[in-house]
Amino acid sequence: MRQTQRQLTFIDDAPVFPATRFQGSKLKIVDWIWDAIKHLQFSTVLDAFGGTGSVGYMLKQKGKMVTYNDTLKFNWFVGCALIENNSIKLTDKDVVFILKKHEKIKYPTFAYDTFKNFYFTDEENHWIDTVVTNIGHIDDPYKKAIAYFALFQSCIIKRPFNLFHRKNLYIRFADVKRNFGNKATWDKTFEAHFKKFVMEANRSVFSNGQKNMALNLDIFDVKGNFDLVYIDTPYISKKGAGVDYFGFYHFLEGIVNYSSWNELIDYDTINRRLKGEGSVWTDKKNIHAAFDRLFEKFKNSVLVVSYRSDGIPSIEELITLLKKYKAKVEEFDRKTYKYVLSANRTEEVLLIAR
Repeated sequence: MRQTQRQLTFIDDAPVFPATRFQGSKLKIVDWIWDAIKHLQFSTVLDAFGGTGSVGYMLKQKGKMVTYNDTLKFNWFVGCALIENNSIKLTDKDVVFILKKHEKIKYPTFAYDTFKNFYFTDEENHWIDTVVTNIGHIDDPYKKAIAYFALFQSCIIKRPFNLFHRKNLYIRFADVKRNFGNKATWDKTFEAHFKKFVMEANRSVFSNGQKNMALNLDIFDVKGNFDLVYIDTPYISKKGAGVDYFGFYHFLEGIVNYSSWNELIDYDTINRRLKGEGSVWTDKKNIHAAFDRLFEKFKNSVLVVSYRSDGIPSIEELITLLKKYKAKVEEFDRKTYKYVLSANRTEEVLLIAR
């Protein structure tokens, strides 16, 4: 059928998962994960802690019916754009609308007023205010999700360490030698980055013939039966320090709650992160009980658990918990896998419980 609006990517391109810069992404090892589980008999799968969506997307490519879930709302938009979405893409006309100011739209200046000299320049904060407001006027939920995805990635790529854990805009402009980051990338305009990420997201859109779904729930509130549940919780180190995605990406969570962002901010924090207590998944005192409860909830599914060999709980403790509900537990180790921002080499471990 002839298209009335030209797409930003060629319609015949094979779908490809877009580049992401989220910490903890399993994109580099999805083939290893598939090799470990491809012999299993399953049609429906829950990606319980979906994050970047790289594993859920890979399973969608394999023809599975995927339910993606994440407690962070900005991640839910990623799941909507890349996994639940089967056909909708952003057109050139959509992008033009998103990137320009319109006379009939009133533009708040919240990012400009609130985060001066925190993460982006004044001009960039104004740009964010404009684009977030325009995205809010997009009616199609999947177009909106793709636009948010492109905005998230644009924000992340212009941040030192790709995080919002520190008020450190100065790093981008300091005249010093660097062993991290890419000044050319930091200096490229938001608009250029945004257009690039829209193209990447567009290319990722495809239908696998299944009714895939994205959820934004606490994992214990997810209902339904699944043949397989993939579990990749936040990681707690041996020292008891948990990976705080809520703190790392609070700015993105604020973006998708733009109209109420002011009420959500904890102004007592130096980097103006959002209010909220830590997750049970980053609490070393309660993490064992949380895993036990999770394994019990999905005891009728094949359980596939990703974790690091040097974490809390230990791999041995996770196996013990799994054996309460499963007759067989297999362990697969991927040796010398190095995590971004980690100085240590550690093993990525996959536990399969049936």
